[in-house]
Amino acid sequence: MTPAAQLVTAADSEIAQRQAAGELKRAGLRSGDRVALLANSSPAFIAVVLGALRTGIIPVLLHANLLVKEQELLLANSEPAKVLRGEEVEAMVGGELEVELAPWPLARPMLYTSGTTGTPKGVYSGLLNESDAANLLAEERETWGFVASDIHLVASPLYHSAPMRFTAGTLLAGGSVLLPGRFEAPTFAAAIEQWQPTSAFVVPAHLQRLAALAELPSLGGFRLIAHAGAPCPEALKRRWLSLLPDGALWEFYSSTEGQVTACSPHDWLERPGTVGRARQGRVVSTDVDGMIWCGVPEYARFEYWRDAERTSAAWRDGAFTVGDIGRLDAEQFLYLDGRRDDLVISGGVNVYPLEVERVLLEHPSVSDAAVFGVDDEQWGQRVCALVVGDIDADSLMEWMRDQAAPYKRPKQILVVDEIPVNSMGKVRRSELAKHLNI
Repeated sequence: MTPAAQLVTAADSEIAQRQAAGELKRAGLRSGDRVALLANSSPAFIAVVLGALRTGIIPVLLHANLLVKEQELLLANSEPAKVLRGEEVEAMVGGELEVELAPWPLARPMLYTSGTTGTPKGVYSGLLNESDAANLLAEERETWGFVASDIHLVASPLYHSAPMRFTAGTLLAGGSVLLPGRFEAPTFAAAIEQWQPTSAFVVPAHLQRLAALAELPSLGGFRLIAHAGAPCPEALKRRWLSLLPDGALWEFYSSTEGQVTACSPHDWLERPGTVGRARQGRVVSTDVDGMIWCGVPEYARFEYWRDAERTSAAWRDGAFTVGDIGRLDAEQFLYLDGRRDDLVISGGVNVYPLEVERVLLEHPSVSDAAVFGVDDEQWGQRVCALVVGDIDADSLMEWMRDQAAPYKRPKQILVVDEIPVNSMGKVRRSELAKHLNI
């Protein structure tokens, strides 16, 4: 049986945060120390993260289901003063010792990138001075309009960056947060029907699964559903624009390293495919290779933990890149073309998977697609694709002959029930061939 959704109010969480901070103090942790969390989403998890941040202790948020050897690798790298797993997190609240908290987080959580290739990188921002801490919180509040009347519905695990940012922003504005448990479309829909939340952060995979339900819940209470993390098929986006109240469906482009753009429904409808313009205090540019760079305020800077070489490669004149490729139009709206790491180089020619996916999704029978490269003795790599839809692979390959240049067309297409994604709904293209024995 699925557990009932848990509502976390700002008032209850404030007490729990003070208690968690008290327990961290009792354990000897001080400002600047790190505490690693390996646990699933819960009210106590939120309290430990915010209690730590508001006393200058930096939480290291690790995926709860990492293998032991993976845990050991990241713990050895981050060297936390304390590690909290599962029930240890729950035991951090309820104690008698409560400490005073700053009105805003004095740091950002330390997270590890998914590590498309090589060893995952720890994204570390250090401690913020009072002015920068206040500005960081104000920017989030201004961008997303967090208010005390909000009920924010959590769709993804809180050890990821964006879900924790929206959760923290809501609670710090006096709102409430709803934890429905591991995402299942029927459970999520039931929580919407019962609680009538006002905001949610989702990825397109969540929207796909909700849209497939025989009956949707009442969506009229939403003032904001923000999506990111993966490209959203145009047909899916348009359907949700028609389902939600006017102005509610926003998109943004960001990474574990930092926030870049935000896109209103109005801007997207005028420029389908854009991920918006630079957020407050940011400047977006692209270089001659199409690499996206984002200039940020001082409070949004980061480094890769104990990795000066990778840090240096990520920064240029106050702007950072994560290797994504895109283009800007005359009004500085950004369009994404893919990730440099996802490039398929076939016969010496660059193929961007996102571009090919967009073409595949134009077929009326295709509802989802993922394009990736497979090693090939003749071409170096060959283009392959997984698709979801009521169509056979041969027919789709024949249709592609009139839609894309020969070097862009998939040489192999598999029709599957759903595209494999990680817990944040992101496709790991480098893993697809291995998982599907291609």
